[in-house]
Amino acid sequence: MLIRNAQIRSESAGQLVDIRIDDGRITWIRPAGDAAVAGVDSQAHSGQGGRSSQSGEFGEVVDVAGKFVAPQLVESHIHLDYAFSAGTPRDNESGTLFEAIEIWRERKQLGLGTAEEVRAKAIAAARSAASHGVGFIRTHVDVTDPELVALGVLVDVKKEVADFCQIEIVAFPQNGMYAYPGGDELVERALREGADVVGAIPHLEPTREDGVASLKHAFDLAEKFGARVDVHCDEIDDEQSRFVEVMAAEATKRSMQGLTNVSHAVAMSYYTPGFMARLLPKMQAAQLSFSVCPNENLHLQGRGFSNPVPRGVAPVKQLVDFGLNVAFCQDSISDPWYPMGNGDLVRIIDTGLHVGHMLTPAYVDTCLDFATTNPAQTLGLSDYGIAEGKRANLVVFEAGSEREILQESAPVLLSINDGRTVFERPSMNPVWRL
Repeated sequence: MLIRNAQIRSESAGQLVDIRIDDGRITWIRPAGDAAVAGVDSQAHSGQGGRSSQSGEFGEVVDVAGKFVAPQLVESHIHLDYAFSAGTPRDNESGTLFEAIEIWRERKQLGLGTAEEVRAKAIAAARSAASHGVGFIRTHVDVTDPELVALGVLVDVKKEVADFCQIEIVAFPQNGMYAYPGGDELVERALREGADVVGAIPHLEPTREDGVASLKHAFDLAEKFGARVDVHCDEIDDEQSRFVEVMAAEATKRSMQGLTNVSHAVAMSYYTPGFMARLLPKMQAAQLSFSVCPNENLHLQGRGFSNPVPRGVAPVKQLVDFGLNVAFCQDSISDPWYPMGNGDLVRIIDTGLHVGHMLTPAYVDTCLDFATTNPAQTLGLSDYGIAEGKRANLVVFEAGSEREILQESAPVLLSINDGRTVFERPSMNPVWRL
């Protein structure tokens, strides 16, 4: 495949490039119209989608007519096994995190959600995300179930969607390692049966001591299985919930810098300046990554407060400006925690930059980092990005720049996974008659 006249992020802003793909990899990137491709018809007409295709010595030749080409997006925090479960067995009338957890507990006790239903909905959610350009997903899967039904389903789903999306599974004890009898053993069993990453939820454990113990056990398992750690950490409106400092300490103590991800970190938005001043260097030394879910936590957090109501979203700007790796994530697609969602990460980036007071050029003009290179670092995707030799996992947006993508909520016109076209869609731009 040859992608012609593409706009990519580079030092030569505004200069279009041609991208050649062979055997699923990017073999070269050169200025548009390079002599090496002079034999390709330069008069190809761009259709409604701002792109055209033809055959030639390069196989398929795609002219994207100045559209922005980015790596496939990376979703580093979602729950595919929960997808499209909102309203079963009942709606979350309070909209709170803890009612959602109770609803999920009831759902399991009632035996709702067959394996086939979970499979169909998980695939539908993965396809929805992929339709917005996502090519990599880290999904948390509830393993506080003696039968590990959802885990078995997602292990199979991982194989079923491999042609268009790479999935990584977190063994997530939704009801706690110790709050749920045998939860710690189930996490280990899940790792033996196909999970890739160790999860935990310390703020849900019976006591702080139990929460600390759950984190230590998570790191023990990570060392035992050679896995990364990804924890639902401090997702609570409580300034005293400070498990993130335990995560930083354990990661540093065990030489797991860069292998540890903090999901949500809601309580951090309530921490005092003095505590943050002490915490930030510790998190930086541990090379913690963060998966922040702005849409979901804006919905769940800050309830029960009198005005002014807190936002309850991690202080993203402060983290980024201190050099920490932050990704924006969907979290839920229509489940007891969040009744909306479709996997569109551009929408999530929009919310995250708004709530973080980050609508300035430094962030707007590099906004895709929050759904590409940053979460790719979280997942340890070394063979990722737009560069010669990298896997050809690319998307074409209906926009000419990252700022325009954000401004227009631009859709993905073309998605390519390992050099193969996943999908394409026509332009969404109106054709004016008057």
